[in-house]
Amino acid sequence: MSRIEISHLTKTFGKTKALTDVSLEFESGHIYGLLGRNGAGKTTLLNLITGRLFPDSGEITVDGEPVLENDRALSKIYCMTEGSKYPDRMRVVDALSWSAEFYPNFGGKYARSLCKKFDLNEFQKIGGLSTGYTSIFKLIIALACGSEFVLLDEPVLGLDANHRELFYRELIENFSSSQRCFILSTHLIEEAATLIDRIIIVKNGTILLNEDAQDILESGCTVSGPADLVDRYVQGKKLIGSDKLGGLKSAYLMEPCTHVPDGLTVGTLDLQKLFIQLTNA
Repeated sequence: MSRIEISHLTKTFGKTKALTDVSLEFESGHIYGLLGRNGAGKTTLLNLITGRLFPDSGEITVDGEPVLENDRALSKIYCMTEGSKYPDRMRVVDALSWSAEFYPNFGGKYARSLCKKFDLNEFQKIGGLSTGYTSIFKLIIALACGSEFVLLDEPVLGLDANHRELFYRELIENFSSSQRCFILSTHLIEEAATLIDRIIIVKNGTILLNEDAQDILESGCTVSGPADLVDRYVQGKKLIGSDKLGGLKSAYLMEPCTHVPDGLTVGTLDLQKLFIQLTNA
């Protein structure tokens, strides 16, 4: 099993601490949701993992080897970011050919099949692609790269609903057949919730939550009803937040809802609500 290990990682930019004493592990066979508000430190973490930034302190290793200036370790990682690393004048088909030179396990046939599924013209110049199709082009490279760790930073930027749904299906199929590690950093939490099996929430440069998705969501609940009944019920319980609309209220608890009185409705805790309540706290 391949593993990225991050130990006591700290990174500052001037007087701003982007990450503070972060320790994490990413293993093959998982799809991680790397979640956080703008400026939380997610992109900084991805850039440190790929050696694009140098940490102030701490260490990152891939299968025991440090990533800093280590081509063998870095060859196991592919990171899709907002910018494109390919020349604007290069055609998509030529970019696919060049990608096979840099990534030994690149699936050229698979990449071309994805171009057809996404209706991406292989002979279009990269610089002439729309925002959505630029994202599609980068997603195709990421899915076909063959690397053991695939990091996706806001992967569905500019994609319409149909293309987002197609990408999510392809990601699941790719993961099911390869059991590689995917790290998905996205603000579209509700859409990505069904893909993620490990949740990592970053807040102000520190790790707020690092849990199995199913375990953490099943350990909590939502209770809704008249505000006064909800307030009485949640007293002394592990309340992480609440929403109120008129005389009705929903409270989010990090414990099971038991012995619920008449007049209240119990529901499951969903990932987006959990994220909002934890990061607003």
